Amino acid sequence: MKILKTTEELAEFCTYASDFEYVTVDTEFLRERTYYSILCLVQLAVAGDGENDAVLLDPLAKGLSLAPLYELFENQAVVKVFHAARQDLEIFQIDAGVLPKPLFDTQVAAMVCGFGEQVGYETLVRKIAKEQIDKSSRFTDWSRRPLTEAQQAYALADVTHLRTVYEFLSDQLRKTGREKWLREELQILGDPETYIVRPENAWKRVKTRTNSGKFLAVVRELAKFRESHAQTNNVPRNRVFKDDALVELASTKPKSEQDLGRSRLLLREARKGVIAEGILNAIKIGLECPPEDAPKPDVSRDKLQVNPALADLLRVLLKAKTEQTGVAQKLVASSANLDSIASGQRDVKALKGWRNEVFGQDAMRLCRGEIALSAQGNNVKIVEV
Repeated sequence: MKILKTTEELAEFCTYASDFEYVTVDTEFLRERTYYSILCLVQLAVAGDGENDAVLLDPLAKGLSLAPLYELFENQAVVKVFHAARQDLEIFQIDAGVLPKPLFDTQVAAMVCGFGEQVGYETLVRKIAKEQIDKSSRFTDWSRRPLTEAQQAYALADVTHLRTVYEFLSDQLRKTGREKWLREELQILGDPETYIVRPENAWKRVKTRTNSGKFLAVVRELAKFRESHAQTNNVPRNRVFKDDALVELASTKPKSEQDLGRSRLLLREARKGVIAEGILNAIKIGLECPPEDAPKPDVSRDKLQVNPALADLLRVLLKAKTEQTGVAQKLVASSANLDSIASGQRDVKALKGWRNEVFGQDAMRLCRGEIALSAQGNNVKIVEV
């Protein structure tokens, strides 16, 4: 098993890989004790079964530069193939501002090809490559050196079997004419904004039961402080304080370190020092926020006047259309999408792009009364009205 540990070795492989149609890529990383992922290993493979066709890259090797890898990522002639690429891509975007192009994500492609919702890599390998993956090394510490033979074999399997999966799915997309569908789905992964977490928007991920403007203003400032502190100090946000503690603080609104000491949920380390100062300052800013500047909860769904009968018909239509096309229902339209359509909204994801071809056009015809649905044995038939 070949492990690349120098920039020269990496450059040699990347030059070799640039002559191939595609290269499969995977990473191993740690994130338990940091905000940003620590890249510990990169696996790379091209078509073939020679010693040089599948390699491991050690990014922790002293003096190694990833510049040749990033140059390969920007080579438009070589498709970069990942499975469930988002976390891998986040590492490269944050490290160097580079996103591989063109990109192929086998998890997304599998959903488009009818393998279900967020299908796992092991499932695809078993169904397509007819191989089994040894999972025993999955949760090992990838930062420790030297890597064991079991770790190396496990890591390499993530890109060698991926070649077979990619070739099969790529062929299926060509046969079904769904390559455009995949390109639409991958647009978000190719957008650098996908990987930027802005502290001022962090409050939107916190689940609360109160829609009071003043309460949400405090939640916003606490979440903003937590995110900024976590990013600056490269620690997990939950190591600063957890969501339940954040909601408790927004409810009790402590004004001193003595008040913080009475919290049931706040970590001991957060009751004094820099974090305590940040918490108290965030609460003060939140309480002083003018009503017009307070966060506004999204209550648009609460105001929807959904036609329940039409919503039920749309669900039946969705099931019929996805069974016909072999695409996962949730990939085409969510329950919220269907309720929005049944309430008269039209700026809905399910009515755009390839989803409109699969489902949206008939959904609109159903809403206009141009078609009806009829049971035909175990199937649903569309009847022109």
